[in-house]
Amino acid sequence: MRAIIIEDEYPAAERLEKLIHKLDPTIEIGTVLESVEAAKRWFSMSQTVDLIFSDIQLSDGLSFQIFEAFPAHSPIVFTTSYDEYAIKAFRVKSIDYLLKPIKLPELAEAIQKYQRLKQDFSPQAYAQKVESLLDSLQMTRRTHKTRFLVKNGEQLIPIPQEQVAYFYTANELACLVGRDGRQYLVDYTLEELESLVDPRQFFRLNRQFIAQVTAIQKIHPYFNGKLKIELRPETAQEVIVSREKASSFKSWLDG
Repeated sequence: MRAIIIEDEYPAAERLEKLIHKLDPTIEIGTVLESVEAAKRWFSMSQTVDLIFSDIQLSDGLSFQIFEAFPAHSPIVFTTSYDEYAIKAFRVKSIDYLLKPIKLPELAEAIQKYQRLKQDFSPQAYAQKVESLLDSLQMTRRTHKTRFLVKNGEQLIPIPQEQVAYFYTANELACLVGRDGRQYLVDYTLEELESLVDPRQFFRLNRQFIAQVTAIQKIHPYFNGKLKIELRPETAQEVIVSREKASSFKSWLDG
């Protein structure tokens, strides 16, 4: 078996390598990569391994950036000090993780699990699991607004998050649609809104729409793996979720 380690702290990388060789001296550690950029360069050369051990917090960013740029075609064991909420995301998505400081029994279990499952490993299915995990973990890193101040005639009124059905863009303007069907212009782009709303309640369906979970009325299979969404209140525009986003969307709906 050939593995790599992505870790920016030399003592931690050295300790992990020693633990791996203690468990199985035949495992070859192909390289130790110390940063997001170093890992991107390595993967850009179409390098492949059987197993990846990756720290989450690296000196120049989060290792998730690596796997967003280069979808994983090998199982990843993340090493992390994340809190329990984030660890729950790993468990739900069935992605392996090791809590620091790494202990030999947990490392042995992770390697044994890989050896049991490698015959049935599907790069495409695994890449979708990792993508869904990244979406879940990004939720834990965001803060969100609980209300939006909008203009209503000559007045300014606050709209609580719970009363928002969805946001959409029209003629380069962003609009808030309430659950009562009333519409208001908002002083944010859809990209800004995506980072401001509670991601457990709202999902970016496509370039034009961000919808609250309660606004999802019906979901229809569409051609080529896409999904067609009916929103409440109704919209004259067709709302399509791409094939690439369909898996994350369904995971989000499933809570």
